[in-house]
Amino acid sequence: MKNNQVILKYQDLSTIVDQLRAQHQTIVLTQGSWDMLHVGHARYLEEAKKYGEVLIVGTDSDEKIRQRKGPGRPVVPQAERLEMLTYIRPVDYVVLKPEQAEKYSLIKLVKPDVLIVIKENYSESELEEIAQYCGEVKVLPRMATTSTSAKLRSVQIDQTKKIESKLLQAIDRVLAEYRD
Repeated sequence: MKNNQVILKYQDLSTIVDQLRAQHQTIVLTQGSWDMLHVGHARYLEEAKKYGEVLIVGTDSDEKIRQRKGPGRPVVPQAERLEMLTYIRPVDYVVLKPEQAEKYSLIKLVKPDVLIVIKENYSESELEEIAQYCGEVKVLPRMATTSTSAKLRSVQIDQTKKIESKLLQAIDRVLAEYRD
């Protein structure tokens, strides 16, 4: 892992952003859970980097994800998600977004030249609200046919069907014993 890329505290990120601004770097920000990285994530980050010189990726903490997606998530713990993102070529910095962070606090802190989002995550009024903290808000489409949540649901459904089948077979055997 490239430790200098992972920022665990917003205060540290503030210093980095100030340095980047002094160097007249174009800063791009995007954020998400990044649970079970897949090709759609990589494509999305590759596309995001095209909008500037420095790509900062906000990563939800485990607590923040559990709060939003339920007790079975994340599948991959935050330390591993943070590290995995450092291996994605376009990513310059990864910052942990704590559960208690105020709404839009990372966006307000970075004030990116370009904020990259997907439409499903923000309403029109939210996009208008966050636009005041950014040079530009760019809405990208999803870059894979399924999401991590959809893949997990598919696995759960398959497992449930297998369990159901075995359970029905066991019930049939027990009933057959009683009939005999």
